[in-house]
Amino acid sequence: MNVYSEINSNKLKTYLALILFVIFVSFVAFVIGKALGFEGGGLLILSFFISLFMSFISYFFSDKIVLSLHGAHEANREEHFDLYTVTENLALAAGLPKPRVYIIPDSAPNAFATGRDYKHSVVVVTQGLLEVLDRRELEGVIAHELSHIKNYDILLMTVVSVLVGVIVYLTDFFMRSLWWRNRDNNREGSAIMMVIAIAVAVLSPILATLLQLAVSRRREFLADASAAYITRYPAGLASALEKIAQNPHRLSTASNGTAHMFIENPFGADSKALKTSWWIRLFSTHPPVEERIAKLQSM
Repeated sequence: MNVYSEINSNKLKTYLALILFVIFVSFVAFVIGKALGFEGGGLLILSFFISLFMSFISYFFSDKIVLSLHGAHEANREEHFDLYTVTENLALAAGLPKPRVYIIPDSAPNAFATGRDYKHSVVVVTQGLLEVLDRRELEGVIAHELSHIKNYDILLMTVVSVLVGVIVYLTDFFMRSLWWRNRDNNREGSAIMMVIAIAVAVLSPILATLLQLAVSRRREFLADASAAYITRYPAGLASALEKIAQNPHRLSTASNGTAHMFIENPFGADSKALKTSWWIRLFSTHPPVEERIAKLQSM
């Protein structure tokens, strides 16, 4: 395996997951619309615009919200020279404007990137990350975060969130409508279609979440490979991931809402049993760190 084949493979798998996602959303909308007696795609369009509005707000203001939630403050060149210059140099190598750099005052080593586009991007690291990594390892982490920016992962995950939102609004509307249908005999659908629609309404939010997590994990692999391409030194990121995963500290401001943004699970490394459980891995925001390290070492 080389860096180029890994990048192409991960891009292809992401596109396939997105196509599957769109097909899945259309199927759910069709089944629920049919059961409720809706003609055309009116219900799908309504749900799409509701979730799009919510995601629009998140897309444009999420960086400020996340920075505030984690108590991050902006870094300066004099006090954090290595961080500042590494980010500056790698942004140049990646063909990106230098993002703003923030620091979370926490001893747990971790990092993430946010911002809606190249010109409004932010790279955030914890104080603990700066304390445990050497410069080559730091380069690997920063390159990983810059790769998320360069690959438009923030925009991509916003699109995925819109699709998940459509599923949630469709199924919620349908389940609530069941109460109305008891008093509305004119729109009574077939019993078989109603049973199918109920099953779809119950299962589709779970399947949508699984697809969202699968896309998230695939983008982590892609960012790892892209980071190796930028630095030409995959061993740096591999060593950094190993140190981050083995560190005993847990991010004090970690939450389920932002866990997917970090380079590694901010709640800490899972136990060996959890790492080998396919069920736990299915609901994880990140691929197993051992698998990521193995891929980097094979490049």
